[in-house]
Amino acid sequence: MDGKRSCSLCGGAMMIMMMMMMISHMTSALEVPLDLPQPPTITNQSPKDYIIDPRENINIFCEAKGKPHPSFSWTRNGTHFDVEKDPKVVMMPGTGNLVIDISGEKAEVYEGVYQCIARNEHGSAVSNNIVIRQSRSPLWSKEKNEPITVQRGTSLILQCRPPAGLPPPIIFWMDNNFQRLPQNSRVSQALNGDLYFSNVIMEDTRNDYICYARFPHTQTIQQKQPITVKVLDNSPSGERVPSFLHPPGMESTTMVLKGDTLELECIADGLPTPNISWTKVNGELPSGRFSFYSFQKTLKIKEVTEADGGDYRCIAKNRMGSSQHTITVVVRAAPFWISAPQNLILAPKETGNLTCDVDGNPKPTITWSVNGNPIESSHNDPSRKVSDGVITLSDVQTGSSAVYQCNASNDYGYLLANAFVSVLAEPPRVLTSLNHEYSVISNSRALLDCASFGSPLPKITWFKDSQSILNSDLYHIHKNGTLEINVAQPQNSGKYTCIASNNLGNKENHVHLQVKEPTRIIRQPEYKEVQRNSIAVFECKVKHDPTLIPSMIWLKDNGELPDDPRFEVGSDSLTIHDVTEDDEGTYTCIRNTTLDQDSASATLTVVEQPDPPTDLELTDQRERSVRLTWTPGDEHNSPIKLFLIQYEDSLHEPGVWLNMTEVSGTSTTAQLELSPYVYYSFRVLALNGVGLSESSDPSRQYRTNPAKPDVNPSDVEVSGTSPDTMTISWRELSGLESNGPGLQYKVSWRMKDAEQWTTVTLANVSQHVVTGTPTFTLYEVTVQAVNDYGEGPRPEVVLGYSGENSPTVAPENVKVSVQSGTEAEVHWEAVPLSSVRGRLKGYKVTYQKMRSLHKQDYDRENPQVLIFSGEETVGRLPDLHPYSHYRLNIRAFNGHGDGPSSTDQQFQTPEGVPGPPTNVNIRNLNLDSLLVEWTPPLEDNGHLTGYLLKYQPINTTEEAGLLKEVLLPANETSYTLDKLTHSTHYKFFLNAMTETGSGPAVTKEAFTEVDEAMTNRQAEIATQGWFIGLMCAIALLILVLLIVCFIKRNKGGKYPVKEKEDAHQDPEIQPMKEDDGTFGEYSDTEDHKPLKGSRTPSNGTVKKDDSDDSLVDYGEGGDGQFNEDGSFIGQYSGKKEKDTAEGNESSEAPSPVNAMNSFV
Repeated sequence: MDGKRSCSLCGGAMMIMMMMMMISHMTSALEVPLDLPQPPTITNQSPKDYIIDPRENINIFCEAKGKPHPSFSWTRNGTHFDVEKDPKVVMMPGTGNLVIDISGEKAEVYEGVYQCIARNEHGSAVSNNIVIRQSRSPLWSKEKNEPITVQRGTSLILQCRPPAGLPPPIIFWMDNNFQRLPQNSRVSQALNGDLYFSNVIMEDTRNDYICYARFPHTQTIQQKQPITVKVLDNSPSGERVPSFLHPPGMESTTMVLKGDTLELECIADGLPTPNISWTKVNGELPSGRFSFYSFQKTLKIKEVTEADGGDYRCIAKNRMGSSQHTITVVVRAAPFWISAPQNLILAPKETGNLTCDVDGNPKPTITWSVNGNPIESSHNDPSRKVSDGVITLSDVQTGSSAVYQCNASNDYGYLLANAFVSVLAEPPRVLTSLNHEYSVISNSRALLDCASFGSPLPKITWFKDSQSILNSDLYHIHKNGTLEINVAQPQNSGKYTCIASNNLGNKENHVHLQVKEPTRIIRQPEYKEVQRNSIAVFECKVKHDPTLIPSMIWLKDNGELPDDPRFEVGSDSLTIHDVTEDDEGTYTCIRNTTLDQDSASATLTVVEQPDPPTDLELTDQRERSVRLTWTPGDEHNSPIKLFLIQYEDSLHEPGVWLNMTEVSGTSTTAQLELSPYVYYSFRVLALNGVGLSESSDPSRQYRTNPAKPDVNPSDVEVSGTSPDTMTISWRELSGLESNGPGLQYKVSWRMKDAEQWTTVTLANVSQHVVTGTPTFTLYEVTVQAVNDYGEGPRPEVVLGYSGENSPTVAPENVKVSVQSGTEAEVHWEAVPLSSVRGRLKGYKVTYQKMRSLHKQDYDRENPQVLIFSGEETVGRLPDLHPYSHYRLNIRAFNGHGDGPSSTDQQFQTPEGVPGPPTNVNIRNLNLDSLLVEWTPPLEDNGHLTGYLLKYQPINTTEEAGLLKEVLLPANETSYTLDKLTHSTHYKFFLNAMTETGSGPAVTKEAFTEVDEAMTNRQAEIATQGWFIGLMCAIALLILVLLIVCFIKRNKGGKYPVKEKEDAHQDPEIQPMKEDDGTFGEYSDTEDHKPLKGSRTPSNGTVKKDDSDDSLVDYGEGGDGQFNEDGSFIGQYSGKKEKDTAEGNESSEAPSPVNAMNSFV
């Protein structure tokens, strides 16, 4: 039901209310304003059948309106009831309501038929006949119930027969402990209160069958004397075809009134207990209006219509046969309105009709009265014509107002209606309030009222924005003046005007309509399947008109949410904490405004592990199998996937439960294959999507008989642990596999292809050691299970060897081929297989460095061993030391051990590159020299031929300078580098060398010393007064030049920048003007940011990049000049050459000329 929209009880009630309001808009009766003269109208009265409680006062209602206000009088049983003469009766002021004080009186005195008359000078209206009856709860008559004795299997009826009450009592059966007697398809209570047994069983014997009657008005309960029933078994009744206890026979007839509820009942006797089913002959049961009760024995049809008449058949059926009973239903009808007479307002000289249109079965009789008197006995009125259900009034005159009563009756009831005729001459008036605001939802129907009154009846016309509205597909004007907009849209919003007019005048009114957006749930709750004790969250997000504020209501199964703090309602959600099984159900979110609503529902399903199976039963018991059946437990909303069957062998492994088999979740039985000589107990577990259930209770024990073994030991292996022994091992049989007592193992062996077997019989062991066997000889072995009931199947033969001994021969023709200073290759001949005396596992190559050829040291290293598996005869020796002397030998090995070693082989490795120099250190000697010191490598790997020293300067950005190299002799361990640049960072690389090449380098970095004297001199100059004055003068000069430049430009207008910029893309390559030698106009579009790493020289001058114009650079001799129009004089090419020669030096400060240009 994920996200399914539903109409809840609240929603249904709201829709019904809206429909009723719409209908009232269109069909409301004509209302005469109370300030105008009019006959009385009954507005409130008591029901026709009024049952009173004798312990309370009697209140009979009769209220009416009219102009002038009516007076009231009563009749009782057809005669005038003088209220003033009875001190117990009071009529309430302004109404006809009667209050009868019955204290000290018997209520029966005031029983009878009452009718109220409301009259004024324009006519009289009368109420219905109100029948006053006292509720009664008479006592049960004294009786003595004799015990009832019946034979088992026969039918039985226990009669209740309570005293007649008003209204009838409610019947139920209970025992002495006030517990309701259980009812089912065999035992049930009939509609008349009797208790029916289709057949009795021995358990029906008891002495406290008690019928209780509860009288609802007095709230009293009375009980019948207990009935004793004794069921005998000496002559039980056998199985039989069903027959009907109620109603008896094969046919019956019943009558029901239209609109009432039809109840049909069939109760059958029979053994086994019959099942009841219902059909309608020549038709179908009415969809949505029928239901079954009392275990299918009662059929109820609500709101009966004429179409429900006909034949209904009930069928009682058991395995012995079936019987049927046909009930003919006759539908009658008390009078009901087709069109009740309505008040009639006529102007003088007008004509009108009063219509009283009714129906019923049989057809009702219609009589007319005027002002409460039969119309036949009233004065003759030539303007009035009566024709059955219609009174026609012609050419009416002022003063002929009256109240007419229509009475329609048949055998099953009556209808009484008052309708007045009022003759008035009245100009129109609009009764709907002025400027009333109507709000509707888009795409729904809008009804705009224009309730009016006038005589003659006014004609209603509607306007919107001065445009007349006529009946169309969009608009419809009802008879009562209501304007209906069939499908309201936002553009229909606005002001509407209605005008009521008759021959006496006009009256207009204005109303306003607002069409709003509908309320819609855009994120609906979704189906949830959660485990117990977890959290469930339902979302309910809504989109709505911004002028409407929706409320949110959550329902569970169309009822209120439980009053439980676990239910948390958020602004757009419902959260349920610690979910339990009781939380299952359908949750509905209702978002409603004052105009509309939307709802959505989703189902919550709580899942958990299934309950364990029950009722384990063993059937179909055989020597090697048994059938196990069980009853599944509650699956808790998650289907059972499988059942796991476990067993316990209490003979061999008591208390240990092992998995036996699995069956599908739809099975409730399994055929189990069993082993002999086992004491079985079984249990079953259920698995669903959540997990495994608890285990069921164990079944009863099932013991199988002993038998000879079905299997032999597995995993039989033969192995040799010493040169003259052989071990035979196997996996022992389990108790389940033993099949009987006295389990032993028959172990047999012989050499391959020999004829004679050697056999031993052992018990409770899993291996046997055979001694005195020849070395590494192939044997055949078998292991067979035997017990007191015989031998197991013929065993399989397993092959295996006796124990191994060490090899006897060493490998020969061992040769070593040196590949490099660190690797050699060794070759040898394989030993003869006959000398291995076992399974050859491979060869072990042992080699050892004896000494270094350079150092002449004799500190030997530990021997190293390489293993080459299988029958390989070549191998590589890695990670050797260059320029070293080695010794090597080889031996074969098997599972027992190593054979003898080969003759030692000697070999030498050639020179290799040396290791890195050690202890490298760099020291400052003075401002421009560094001393590099080191010690020789730890591993010479040959004769050192010298050292290679490389070095280069590096700046702060790690850009390297020129790399220089120095070759040094092998006996040098230090070197001094002179004529280096002071205050410079250097990087050094030092390698040792042999004839083979250079070894790995050692890298170091160092700085030459800083010239502190020069630094101090620069600092002293910067603090001298003359230097500071010079810098200020230069700054002042630059400022004066800027001012002059600015004035010249503004005055002469010959320094335009942007005007010429577009004509020349690159201002730095403009040709000089031929006429005055000046450059092309300057462009300010260059990027004036300093280059990375640029610095300002210490002498205070500012050097510019190619895009900045310097006042000095443009001059040929360094003297910058302006000509009279403010343009520069000088050679542009001179600036270019100068910039190129300066290399990477560039200015950090922007040009002052460019700075000024940026402002102009």
